[in-house]
Amino acid sequence: MATAAVVDGWSPSRSAAGPYSPWLLVGIISIPTFMEVLDTSIANVSLDHIAGGLSITTDQATWVLTSYLVANAIIIPISGWLSDAIGRKRYFMISIALFTLSSLMCGLAPNLSTLVIARVFQGIGGGGLAPVEQSMLADTFPPRQRGMAFAAFAIVVVVGPVLGPTLGGYITETWSWHWVFLINVPIGIASFFLASIFVDEPQGIRDDRAKLLKRGLRIDYIGVILIALGLGFLELTLDRGEREDWFSSGFIIMSATIAVVSLIGLALWELNHDDPVVDLKLLKSRNFSTTLLVMGVTGLVLFGTTQLIPQMLQQVMGYSSFDAGLALTAGGLATLVMVPFAGRLSGVVDVRLLLFPALMVQAFALWNMSHLTADISFADAAFARLFQAAALPFLFVPISTAAYAGIPQNKTAQASSLLNVARNLGGTIGISSAQTLLASNLQIHQSVLVEQLNPLDPRYNDWLAKAQSAFGSIGDTTTPLAVLYSQVQRQASMLAFLDVFRELMVVVLVVAPLVFLMSPAKSGGGGMAH
Repeated sequence: MATAAVVDGWSPSRSAAGPYSPWLLVGIISIPTFMEVLDTSIANVSLDHIAGGLSITTDQATWVLTSYLVANAIIIPISGWLSDAIGRKRYFMISIALFTLSSLMCGLAPNLSTLVIARVFQGIGGGGLAPVEQSMLADTFPPRQRGMAFAAFAIVVVVGPVLGPTLGGYITETWSWHWVFLINVPIGIASFFLASIFVDEPQGIRDDRAKLLKRGLRIDYIGVILIALGLGFLELTLDRGEREDWFSSGFIIMSATIAVVSLIGLALWELNHDDPVVDLKLLKSRNFSTTLLVMGVTGLVLFGTTQLIPQMLQQVMGYSSFDAGLALTAGGLATLVMVPFAGRLSGVVDVRLLLFPALMVQAFALWNMSHLTADISFADAAFARLFQAAALPFLFVPISTAAYAGIPQNKTAQASSLLNVARNLGGTIGISSAQTLLASNLQIHQSVLVEQLNPLDPRYNDWLAKAQSAFGSIGDTTTPLAVLYSQVQRQASMLAFLDVFRELMVVVLVVAPLVFLMSPAKSGGGGMAH
């Protein structure tokens, strides 16, 4: 790394490793990012405990999740600009410190208001970690080595959300909901000091910041406001839509309108602004735009199924939240096993030849899930997830590395921000759309099944007679109709879940051919203008 030679358009003058091994850097900067990604899902299973501990309703407790996601959505797109303006290392350490301090405030919060405010600051601190880590990796490793570097990042963004519910459930049941947040504090403190020692602020970054300050730091206030309104209210609409019954709610209509108007205004403003807070001109690159689309769909499928599978196991099969989380853990292990292979291949194989088969595997895995039954075993559920998760590294790693092909090195922070916006937004849309489709499909299947239960059907009368005889012989006061209705509910729920898996499969199949719009270069290559 000491040499100043330019390789494939990449220069080591922006490496964040300094005199230390770049692989040491990977480990250090991945710790706080993993902690933040974990926090996007770890609190989900603790909502009932939080509601009980703070004497509030479960619906009120969901603001603990919403506030974090909204703050995250707002800060991620401007994190690239903040990194350039403040200094990349300084911004990274400020983010760690704010996330850690906010986690402490969350764990000690005496009421809902304090907890929600602390979660907002936690989201602001955590939102900048993943984009800065990706920027550091892109600048530290030459194109041919980026595959293995981003493999480590894939572990963070794929395994984190998978382990979140399981770990959250274990911590909540073993200790209390407070420790879901307090566990971040010692890890955050250690990460802060490790980053201060081993993360370097390279000369190239310092020079760019000096040039930025010399010409005058012109803050794009209008851009910042439009981002806050656009993405903040979009996140709010998607997260609260199902609970508020979507557009039958005046609140959702208002928030959706503000989001759409603000995002249109943002696009028009930023594309015509000399110093945009978000450089949308990067989207003119067909390669970069396509990677954003594929990353969004990958986030949609990952987060959508991560929400659906435990929900299905709990609602249809009666699993505890911890056991349902364990079914996902097998998928996390498969991801860990496949990550090194994805990292190695990303540097030598045409990116399209990795992404297209991986998307086809995702489609097949979703097709397989759409053929599950209400009587599957734990092993069946775990294998279905394992098959899907094994292909995820072959999506995240090539996307993360290919996105920077052709992007100037002084734009890596902006590119990282947009890439994380795509992942974050895709995940939110995946969770929101999955829940909406699930509710709609449940109503349809329940209506169809109930229509078939009528006294004119001899099978219905025959079952009812046998059931009444069976219940009467054992002295059970449970009515046969109540048992029958519970079975209808169970089967309707299962069919609704299967429909959603099938609908997600269609989305993947539609997007898969678009990967051939990308440049044929290897995901680790393609060069970068300096």
